[in-house]
Amino acid sequence: MPSKSKKVADFTLTHDPYAEREAEKYQRPIPSRELILQYIEHAGKPLKRAEIAEAFALSDDEQLEALRRRLRAMERDGQLLFNRGQKYCLVNNKDLIVGRILGHPDGYGFLRPDDGSDDLYLSPREMNALLHNDRAMVRIAGLDKKGRREGAVVEILERNTQQVVGRFVKDGFFYVVPDNKNIAQSVLISQGHFGAAKPGQIVIAEILEQPTKVRQPIGRVIEVLGDHLAPGMEIEMAIRSYGLPYQWPEALLEEIQSFSEEVPEAAKQNRVDLRNTPLVTIDGEDARDFDDAVFCKKTSKGWKLLVAIADVSHYVQVSTALDQEAKNRSTSVYFPEKVIPMLPEILSNGLCSLNPHVDRLCMVCELLIDGQGHVVRSSFFEGVMRSHARLTYTEVSKMLVENDKALSNKHKVLLPHLKELYALYQAMRLSREERGAMDFDTQETRIIFGKERKIDRIVPLVRNDAHKLIEEFMIAANMAAARFLNKKKIPKLLRIHEGPSADKLLALQTFLGEVGLKLGGGLKPTPLDYMHLMQSIKERSDAHLIQTVLLRSMSQAVYSPDIKGHFGLALEEYAHFTSPIRRYPDLLVHRGIRHALQGKKPESFVYSHPDMVLLGEHCSANERRADDATRDVVLWLKCEYMMDKIGEEFSGLISAVTSFGFFVELEEIYVEGLVHISNLGQDYFHFDPVSRQLRGERTNTVFRLGDSVKIQVVRVDLDEKKIDFELIQKRSAAAKTKSRSRSRQRKKKT
Repeated sequence: MPSKSKKVADFTLTHDPYAEREAEKYQRPIPSRELILQYIEHAGKPLKRAEIAEAFALSDDEQLEALRRRLRAMERDGQLLFNRGQKYCLVNNKDLIVGRILGHPDGYGFLRPDDGSDDLYLSPREMNALLHNDRAMVRIAGLDKKGRREGAVVEILERNTQQVVGRFVKDGFFYVVPDNKNIAQSVLISQGHFGAAKPGQIVIAEILEQPTKVRQPIGRVIEVLGDHLAPGMEIEMAIRSYGLPYQWPEALLEEIQSFSEEVPEAAKQNRVDLRNTPLVTIDGEDARDFDDAVFCKKTSKGWKLLVAIADVSHYVQVSTALDQEAKNRSTSVYFPEKVIPMLPEILSNGLCSLNPHVDRLCMVCELLIDGQGHVVRSSFFEGVMRSHARLTYTEVSKMLVENDKALSNKHKVLLPHLKELYALYQAMRLSREERGAMDFDTQETRIIFGKERKIDRIVPLVRNDAHKLIEEFMIAANMAAARFLNKKKIPKLLRIHEGPSADKLLALQTFLGEVGLKLGGGLKPTPLDYMHLMQSIKERSDAHLIQTVLLRSMSQAVYSPDIKGHFGLALEEYAHFTSPIRRYPDLLVHRGIRHALQGKKPESFVYSHPDMVLLGEHCSANERRADDATRDVVLWLKCEYMMDKIGEEFSGLISAVTSFGFFVELEEIYVEGLVHISNLGQDYFHFDPVSRQLRGERTNTVFRLGDSVKIQVVRVDLDEKKIDFELIQKRSAAAKTKSRSRSRQRKKKT
């Protein structure tokens, strides 16, 4: 058996494959995660923290504290298990799975494994001791009645719910019902711990004792947000329900005091000067930060396109308070008429916003594109620019598509450059269609508020050619960023969008067979197969239905360092480079590009591949959190909007079919509600999940996706964010086609 000294000799800091990376993080480096795992495996037994410190000759307080934090982080991430003997051991049992808890309103839950495998079902009994978003280690206990893997909790690794927001209730005893429906347990509030809260008010409760298998969580009221229907309350509730960071830490506020409103002259040195290049920003009318600008000119073989992006990584340095908070937030959150930014205003609306006629630092992607719209070469460099105009999508569309003379005259100096951008877009659009990138005709809406923040109306958003032009250029720059980092072998975070799973593909093909269609590509359809099918159904009355089913067959996009492609865009590699003001993954991509531009080795980059795996999971989770929070707010607002419309009748289209009824999206006002199966008349309805339809046993009446119906609003529940409809009649196919025709005409007019 090898001696202890021989083992230690094999695992010294000088042999750490990530020694350079650790040296950049710490003045006195500590062993990397990878080396610690190797050493514990080599030791062949669990080790105490002191034993690990001794093995690597770590003695001073700074190193010991850094080691303690690293081991705790590895424990939280499921790389190590801290056993009852106070020792660290490897998680190497194939039956032990680490992941994040997903709660369900009905009391059960799931563990979403970190390794990307299928979720594990957790029974209500197992969920008693857990809350949504906790991290846990479970063992596979078998299969449940539905054939799903079922888990049993081995250890709770991390508690991630310290506060809940909800309605304060008195019902014999006091408790808070969480607004977040993923938390099925109420929080008990003992006498004397509810302050000035009154029953029915919205409060924040701090959890003093986490739940156990035999007891609910116990807490105390720490803040009264106000009455349920107060203006803006829905956003305050969502912020706290989903744990969105919304206050800037003191350390960050101190850090940004050194920033001025203008870019320092020293920062402009050793950069390509683009201040005389007529770069312009093109955004929506209500945009407040501008992180991208574009310019192109004709060449003998095609075009040269410049995509200039705000150089956020210059200001947000690694491991600073700014960086920690940007990572913590991961994304800006866009509520109706309110934004929680990823970065403080001096950066998001100031130094990193490409405002017109002021100097700004930028990271530039230069693309050479041939006459057929194919990118033939790309490069990156650091620049200093001055935006020549802040243009809107509407203005650009009016000039390029509608030939608006007044606007064209106002921007006559820029107009030739804008026309060149449009010519380039049209060439690139053809290239996009050739490779099969998807372009579904989905309907987005915008809420218009009236007095006291009450909804006045909900209007459709129409994407014009200016939107598509900017989108195409941003995609090209993102593609180039992924290729550049791959070529330089820099650890990177990619945007992954995998194709349909085997189960979803089988369900899709079965459904298409029911309606007389076939998706090409067999067991491995390509994006081009999807687009060929979409083009073939444009004139069908059920095109909306088929498009919806095609969309739902695809996976959710996530962040990962692994090259798995972007199915929707028909690309092998794709990164997010163009929005570092509002997305942390883009900031990481910028850091990788700068590292390469400075001529540094890939292994000295501050992030390793395992780091990127964890960052990808973190950013993906926070992106979903932001989406869920904004969806909750919009649902609440729409429910409030419909409260005075109970009893009114509307026409709409069936947007989803389930075993308990179907959902209808109303025409004109774009609000969705449920027609419960019990409101479908004197018949017994069977649900077919493949063809997405309910069929009456006696009448043979069928309700399916895309069908046109007339309903009456019968109930609105603000607490549950639900709207109930009652069916009045199913409309004919002719009426449905006529309705869609009117809808298309409205879109054109808009």
